[in-house]
Amino acid sequence: MAAIQCTLHHHHRDHYSGASGQMYGSSLNNQRSVEDIIFINFGRSQFWVELFVDLRDAGFFNGGHEHECLLRYCFVDFVQKDLDEFVRLWNSHSIRPSKTASCPGVPNELYYLPHRFDSGDCGFQIEQAELDVFPEAHLTRAPCGDANMQAYLDLVMKSNHLQKAEYWQSVAELYLKLKEITQL
Repeated sequence: MAAIQCTLHHHHRDHYSGASGQMYGSSLNNQRSVEDIIFINFGRSQFWVELFVDLRDAGFFNGGHEHECLLRYCFVDFVQKDLDEFVRLWNSHSIRPSKTASCPGVPNELYYLPHRFDSGDCGFQIEQAELDVFPEAHLTRAPCGDANMQAYLDLVMKSNHLQKAEYWQSVAELYLKLKEITQL
């Protein structure tokens, strides 16, 4: 992410252009709330890792392309929900004032209400030509990663009157059911 930000900001003439757009090093302040947020996210991430390892160890996932597509097809919404929650927690935590904190406050407030902090919008315009150096930005991918597998799994769901899962327990059941029907 740092490389992308520096690349997109390389030709600007302000203090943060090019390599100055990123600061590296440890943050010794505000550690407790950051540690809490990371701990919460780690617990969620660890849950998914363990679930997927259990599927693999039980012989229900072999790491092949079709199995990866099926796994993404079933689980991507649930994993994304946890990632979105992590982003929400991170962007709403408070950065305490300190000698080294250049911008204490709540990240969302700092971003959306910079005038409250005697600051301004630090965004900058990006031309489409600058984005073209990142071809992956133009890719539209099926949620499972393969348009043909996506269409096939949608068809299987429809023809078998299956519904997308609403809870993590039922998503594992859906994965196993689709694996059985598709003979993957």
